[in-house]
Amino acid sequence: MARQLRLKLRRPPSYDRDDFAAGPSNAAARGALAAWPAWHGGVLVLVGPEGVGKTHLARLWAETAGARELPPQGGDLAHPGPALIEDLDQGFDEEFLFHRINMAARPGGGLLLSARTLPSAWPVTLGDLRSRLNALPVAEIEPPDDEVLEAVLRRLFARCNITPYDDVIPYLVKRIERSAPAAWALVQRLDAVSGETHRPVSRVLARQILEDETENLDLFE
Repeated sequence: MARQLRLKLRRPPSYDRDDFAAGPSNAAARGALAAWPAWHGGVLVLVGPEGVGKTHLARLWAETAGARELPPQGGDLAHPGPALIEDLDQGFDEEFLFHRINMAARPGGGLLLSARTLPSAWPVTLGDLRSRLNALPVAEIEPPDDEVLEAVLRRLFARCNITPYDDVIPYLVKRIERSAPAAWALVQRLDAVSGETHRPVSRVLARQILEDETENLDLFE
């Protein structure tokens, strides 16, 4: 079994290309992003639930395209080049978005939008913008498959400076909710309990935490 190594400090999240967890669940989205600058109308909407890698993929595209990240509530309309606007489902300036979509079709343009919901669900009062949004091409990222979830767990353990025993991650992949937020919550729980009880992050500890959470018990009580 791997020896457990732990430090107090946590590493910040990385958006490096080599750190992206690629797998079947995000293959279609990766392919759609790679098709730039041949996007229809110069625009693509990247959609997926929380924690599936939208920001990571979006920033990788922005790096490749030389895109400027703009806030959804309004920004630079003078900059004609590629642009990235994230979290559109959290609200945006309609006039600004309308003009950025129109600018994306110009030579040298391009616009990547990201959100947790489809454009058809975004509240809009501007009729012309609604018609534009309804026509935008969409690339969806699915919830993590086994391959992606395993990579996510490995990255989260590394972020907490934990090396779990070798059988922990395969055990967790088959049993936890298939989402990055759920994986992060569990890794934090394992980190806290391991530190409090001075126990290694083992399959035994992982099973106990999963069983106790199912029964709404607290290991600290």
